[in-house]
Amino acid sequence: MMDFKQIKTAYFIGIGGIGMSAIARYLLSEGIAVYGYDKTRNDFTIQLESEGFHIHYNDHIDHIPEAVKTGQDAIVIYTPAIPKDNKIFKWLNQHQIRLYKRAEVLGIISKNTYTIAVAGTHGKTTTSSMVAHLLNACNVNFTAFLGGISSNFSSNYIQKRNGKSLFAKDIMVVEADEFDRSFLHLHPDIAIVTSTDADHLDIYGEAIEVKKSFQMFVDQVDPNGYSIINDTLDLHANSKKILYGSSLVADAKIQKIQVKDHQFHFDYSFDSAAIHIVNALPGFHNVENATAAITACLCLHLPMAELTKACASFKGVKRRFEYVVNQANKVVIDDYAHHPTELKACINSVRELYPNHKITGIFQPHLFSRTRDFVDDFAAALDLLDECWLLDIYPARELPIAGINSEYLALKMQKNPLLMVKDNVLKHLQQEQPELLLILGAGDIDQLVKPIKDIYEKVH
Repeated sequence: MMDFKQIKTAYFIGIGGIGMSAIARYLLSEGIAVYGYDKTRNDFTIQLESEGFHIHYNDHIDHIPEAVKTGQDAIVIYTPAIPKDNKIFKWLNQHQIRLYKRAEVLGIISKNTYTIAVAGTHGKTTTSSMVAHLLNACNVNFTAFLGGISSNFSSNYIQKRNGKSLFAKDIMVVEADEFDRSFLHLHPDIAIVTSTDADHLDIYGEAIEVKKSFQMFVDQVDPNGYSIINDTLDLHANSKKILYGSSLVADAKIQKIQVKDHQFHFDYSFDSAAIHIVNALPGFHNVENATAAITACLCLHLPMAELTKACASFKGVKRRFEYVVNQANKVVIDDYAHHPTELKACINSVRELYPNHKITGIFQPHLFSRTRDFVDDFAAALDLLDECWLLDIYPARELPIAGINSEYLALKMQKNPLLMVKDNVLKHLQQEQPELLLILGAGDIDQLVKPIKDIYEKVH
């Protein structure tokens, strides 16, 4: 088992990744010198540089820290998204230098903590961020590793040390990623499972294998702990099982959901606690996320009144139903949705909030394999828009698949989307600004957010 007390140098291959950078921030806070490689220098990596990280942007082996080459109290951490032909990756493998996956390192860090792990094909980033926000509001000490930038903390890594400690060991909040079965490195005390929809079929092959992996994750929860599971899921638990949702079988129950002044109100009940919640984040899916987060905190015996108050001040996560423009006659919302279920949740929530508006969405498909595997579901979700601008597929780690492109997706839709390349979006918006625009996708579509905001604010 790796002992971080012996480590003086850490080297990250893919340091700009949202999950990687959270661990890098943790190691830097522990007094370890952190070096890293990433393909592209952007606002995010520039921010990391300003915090004290040493980052390079080409894969020449000369940049590998000397301590790594000589094996002197160093650790190398990599993301599975790094191509196998990367020169640094190849050199380290050829010289038999031990490489750790990000998930392995999280597992090591969590070994001696009270771990709250949030899993699910959808909702895990928002839910884990909300758990962190609620703990902070209740003045509880914790460390959080998030898969997105919390709007309340402006970071994906949060460490609170000036509050009260609930246990002899630290509390750790972590987003448990199902990709590559990474979450099986965790053995949580509290687990939340929001959803087990089929995804990452390039890894799992079949939907049933996805569900099996989530069951294995729940099986690893401490027997004296809690498994907080969405009431639509068929998962058994060796720990105390708590179902949450709006069905009759739910233990943590959602009732009387209402939309007032663009906010979602609902009644929450669990054991002897019953309260009315005003959820700052819009959407039925975020009512469920809030319910899961509140329930986890009640398992820690935190006061319901404090949790209720904190729900109203939760600002969410960057690129998760984030208002970019919010004017009386113009609204732009940015959302990371890249799976059909997430698209439906986002679009239906917008429809609930703005029932009389025409909804235009710009969507960038993410991965050729995901587009191929769920093309009919993507088409049905995008048909919920009044107008769709469909961009080219963002390949990420993949090579093209013959016949799988945005034209293929467009042919499956009932409505006729407007096919365009990313560079033409801003030109189009110079001529026409839809009254309600959604920016959707997990690729590099986020690069359009600021220019789109500037166009809208300049026009108005």
